[in-house]
Amino acid sequence: MSTTQSLEQAPFHNSFVDELRGEATFDKKPRQVPGYHYSRVEPTPVRDPRLLAWSDDLATFLGLTRPSERGAAVNALAGNLVTESMKPFAARYGGHQFGNWAGQLGDGRAMSLGELTATDGSSWEIQLKGAGPTPYSRRADGRAVLRSSLREFLCSEAMYYLGVPTTRALSLVATGDEVVRDMFYNGNARPEPGAIVARVAPTFVRFGNFQILLALGEMDNLRALADYVIRHQFPELGEPSPAVYVRWFEEVCRRTAIMIAHWMSVGFVHGVMNTDNMSILGLTIDYGPYGWLEPYDPDWTPNTTDFGGRRYAFGQQPRVALWNLMQLGQAISPLVNDIQELNPALQLYVDTLATTRHAMMLRKLGLTDKATEQDQKLIEELEQALTESEVDMTLFFRHLSHAAPRLLAEGGSEAETWRELLAAAAYSMAPNEEQKLVEWLQSYLQRLRQETATPDAIRALMLAANPKYVLRNYLAQQAIEAAEADDLTLLNRLMTVLKTPFAEQPEHDDLAAKRPDWAREKPGSATLSCSS
Repeated sequence: MSTTQSLEQAPFHNSFVDELRGEATFDKKPRQVPGYHYSRVEPTPVRDPRLLAWSDDLATFLGLTRPSERGAAVNALAGNLVTESMKPFAARYGGHQFGNWAGQLGDGRAMSLGELTATDGSSWEIQLKGAGPTPYSRRADGRAVLRSSLREFLCSEAMYYLGVPTTRALSLVATGDEVVRDMFYNGNARPEPGAIVARVAPTFVRFGNFQILLALGEMDNLRALADYVIRHQFPELGEPSPAVYVRWFEEVCRRTAIMIAHWMSVGFVHGVMNTDNMSILGLTIDYGPYGWLEPYDPDWTPNTTDFGGRRYAFGQQPRVALWNLMQLGQAISPLVNDIQELNPALQLYVDTLATTRHAMMLRKLGLTDKATEQDQKLIEELEQALTESEVDMTLFFRHLSHAAPRLLAEGGSEAETWRELLAAAAYSMAPNEEQKLVEWLQSYLQRLRQETATPDAIRALMLAANPKYVLRNYLAQQAIEAAEADDLTLLNRLMTVLKTPFAEQPEHDDLAAKRPDWAREKPGSATLSCSS
């Protein structure tokens, strides 16, 4: 058996289609689809598919060879070729959007080709985003533009290499067609180059898949979906039963807590945490109007649609995830003997999030868990001081990783070292804000001196927890603008650098710089919308 093969030759299996209830009319007309888990669909062909980007590491894991710029594999990645073993489908789900029940949603511009078996024997679903209309497209065209597709491709892979639980991205393909979009819903629609991203996950089932079934009273379908997910994704829990459904919900809560802790640790803001954008596996899914904190601001959201209520701002993410889990618990409650049995899982989320965030913050600060109350106070005071200043989160922790161990090892002027750190990380800072951070830094250094590890060991610990490189929005926007002009240099460079975000890579220091002034308000560099 060959270790690698081209995508169009790879044998797909189709457990979701084969084991769950779907409509097989292949009718793309937008409509309500009661009684089914999915609809069989066919991708709509595009004019001139061309490969722009490819994840070599993921492809190797999946046993796939890298395609040429054009050809059969790229045709499959663009939806122009459906092989005999593929059974494309669009999943049906509902969801709460910005806290309001939206009814049926579903895969309106995504369709799964089926599943591939990776080199370790695990199963991975391949999904095309932007492959054309489905019954769930409502009034949309089912397409995606290059800018959103490039952002999803890059960010999926960047998050993976940061160690954040995430879906992956295999390829980015230009379609050769134009797609009309109004980026900020302000009456300025314009044609943009189209693209399709192939994203990969063990499953793309989300909270909303269960919610729609409860909302319409489809109890048989609800149980069938839960049993399918448990048997395929949580087999260690045993055969489905009321007790297993409870343990399954606990595991979903635990995984979601770990994902949110990772987001908070690196300053990632998802931007649109609707229940239909929450993976049942605790993976980051649906990269839309996301962003990284630059100035540390718990109230910041990159999503213009959310500016009114800031429901999905950075500091709200832990609370929103809990609310979303409560909606999932409600959706699966008919499967358990007593809905109260699900409450401990929600507490497990709270506890897991707290302990995981604390442990991650200790690593970011180079500390071991030896002074819990003191350290918690230190962390809270740092978050407050950062909030009251305009300090870049990523740069602050990265420079701290070098400065603090250096003071431990070599001594020197603390005041000068802290001034240099803040000058490197701050966008602007009033004297009183600087003084508060300097006082915190002095308290932190005293605490750090209680550690028994060598300064070199502390530095190594901190550098492994504090990335130098993240996918800042302005960098993604620059890569988009270049790609739209057929220049893939920055896209390829970012792909390379973001694979090792904790390494120094001094030749790429310009990609670890503060957000430039011109990017502060520029569309795409500072703010985005839910538009594709």
